[in-house]
Amino acid sequence: MRRTLFAAAFMATIPVLMGYLSVGIAFGILLQATGYGPLWAVFMSLTVYAGSSQFLECTLLAQAAALPQVALMTFLLNFRHFFYGLSLLDKLKGAGCKKPYLIFSLTDETYALLTGVRPPIGKDPHVFYLVIALLNQCYWVLGSFLGAALGSLFSFNTAGIDFAMTALFVTIAVDQWKVRGRKKGTGRLPALIGCGCTLLSLAVFGADKLLVPALIAICCLLLALRRRLDPDREEAAA
Repeated sequence: MRRTLFAAAFMATIPVLMGYLSVGIAFGILLQATGYGPLWAVFMSLTVYAGSSQFLECTLLAQAAALPQVALMTFLLNFRHFFYGLSLLDKLKGAGCKKPYLIFSLTDETYALLTGVRPPIGKDPHVFYLVIALLNQCYWVLGSFLGAALGSLFSFNTAGIDFAMTALFVTIAVDQWKVRGRKKGTGRLPALIGCGCTLLSLAVFGADKLLVPALIAICCLLLALRRRLDPDREEAAA
């Protein structure tokens, strides 16, 4: 039984495995370039575990940024996770002792899987979600270690390497667009809402201040359209 659940979780996370190994290696190389070795890469990936924030930390460490600046930048960059959590309140209800780690490990890629895959029939969904989250973090830790180790053995030109995280986000977005497109009705509406709100926020507030207004607008619209976007859950609740 456990092997079946683990196999299903592993198969679901194969795309993340490919992405996290390559992007994790890129992060490890950047961190090594700032003077921090493989053990620091592993430690940061175990405790921080936020890809985009970890890339940002490389820049902040290189600049010897003050702690308040690091805290503020990290908070703003990860502000979107508040909205991830809101959308998973029902899905993670009853997770018990598994919930703290599921909250901690909620990266963009793990969120995409938790909202896009279904647990095997007859299996505990919360255990399935936990295995997915654990596997994803293991992939990221391994990639980080390999990158930092390679960076300590060879010299790399790190210009543009931080674009790896952006490329991974684009890949996830394209995959979600394809998956949602196979659903009838409003399958792609969340993506269109996100794109529309972001473009509007960019036009109104500019590139430096678009994030928070865009997230608030997206959250309000998704909550207002919740029944229309997820009719299956509403029917099950009824």
